[in-house]
Formats: sequence, structure tokens, C-alpha cells
Amino acid sequence: MKQSSSKQVFNLKTLTKSTVWDIQENDVFRMLDSGSKDVDIKDNLRHYIDIIRSAFSMEELSEDKPEIRKPYEKQGYKVGTISIDDNSKMILAIRKRPIMRVTDLTYENIRHISATKLIEVLERNFGGGWDSLSQSIQDIIESGFDISTTTLPKDRLHKKGGMYDKKVADGYEVLEVEKGTWVEAIFAKLKPEVIKPRMKFDLDEEGELSEDEHFGNQEEEEIDDFNEDDITEDNYRTTFTIESDPDEEAEELSEFGSDE
Repeated sequence: MKQSSSKQVFNLKTLTKSTVWDIQENDVFRMLDSGSKDVDIKDNLRHYIDIIRSAFSMEELSEDKPEIRKPYEKQGYKVGTISIDDNSKMILAIRKRPIMRVTDLTYENIRHISATKLIEVLERNFGGGWDSLSQSIQDIIESGFDISTTTLPKDRLHKKGGMYDKKVADGYEVLEVEKGTWVEAIFAKLKPEVIKPRMKFDLDEEGELSEDEHFGNQEEEEIDDFNEDDITEDNYRTTFTIESDPDEEAEELSEFGSDE
């Protein structure tokens, strides 16, 4: 599991639907309370609440009384108060959304669980093995984990020095799914995080992109003045091919709706 949550301090302005899985309920109360003093955050509070709700269940309580708090606390909620302004406060019950089923997995949270936790989730939902999962769930899992499978007779799966031993030695967690006298082994290991390189542009003294950056830093080519007398029957073409734009073709082929 990612360990950055204990070292990195988030605030509402830097929070995303991925990093929100790194924080806990107390962090939410802290950020909302401090954010109430920031005009920019107050003007865009709905946006920040939507990000928080992607990983947390949130309920507003009418009063802060034991008979109101206890039912929520029994369900694992933490109850706290945040300031809205100098004269009013809000009582909230907040609980991190549990990841219990494969349908709880998303592209945003998949890298915020350990391989051990993934195996627990898969074991809780499995019946027919890896292929019993929908393609969309497989894609989500494989975006964060290296997955490999093998199906062998029970007496051969744990053969000394075989694939099972090699995968475990390499740090993979394993789930075994029995299929009669055969066993399917599903191996899972968290993928290393890849930092995408960013393009670097040189700015001139006035803070503008240099001419070379605008035009791809290509070497200048000398172009001779155009002369009609240079056109001959051998070098004049009356036909040419226009290549289609692949992006335009894609737009004409299909339209996609937004994610849920």
C-alpha cells in the first residue's frame, strides 16, 4: 500500500479523486475547517465536497446529541464539527468507503490498496477464477497490479522450484481457486509507480516561448524565390493525396458518453 499519506500533508486545493484515498476522516475535518477561512474554497465548496464524497460517505447531522451520534458511530462514522463562518457550524458524520467487493475497485483507488488487500477482495468475490471477472474490473486491477495466472493439478502447483515458488519469492501475493482436482493460482504484485515526464520549454527574457519552441526547434531551410520558369513538364504534378485526420475519423465513427 502507498505510504505517502503519513508524509504528505494534503489540503483541499491539492486534493484529487486519487489522492483522497490517502487521507482519513480526521484529515477531512481538518481540511474543511481550515478551508472555511479561504474565500476561493468557499466559492467552490461543492467541487471539493464531490472529490471527498468519491472516497467518503458524508452525512450532515441536525444536532450533536448522543442519541444522534451513536447510531453513526456504531457504523464506523466519525462525527465532528466544522465552521461555516464566524456564526454558524456544521455537524458531519464521515466514514471512509470500504473496499470489500470487486465492484468497489476504481481506477482512482486501485493503487491505494496492497496486494494482500486485493487478494482478500478477490477471495471474497471469486467463484470461477480470474476469467469470471468482467473485462472492466480486470482492466482496473491491471492498471495498478501485475497479474498472472496458472492452472495446474493440485499435486503439481506447489512443485519445488516451480512457478509458484518463483512468484512468491519475487514478492507476489497468491490466491488459489479450486477447480475440481485442478487449482487456478492468481498472482498479484503492485506495479511500481511511473512518473510521466513533462515537456520543458525555454522562455525568452519577456517570458514568451522562443521562436524555436513555437516551431519545434527545426533548422531553418533556405527557400529560393518562386520562379514560374522553373516549372517543367517533368516536375509539375497535377494530383496529390490528402491524408485524413485520424482524430476526425474517430469522432465520426463513435461518440462516447461520460463515465459514471
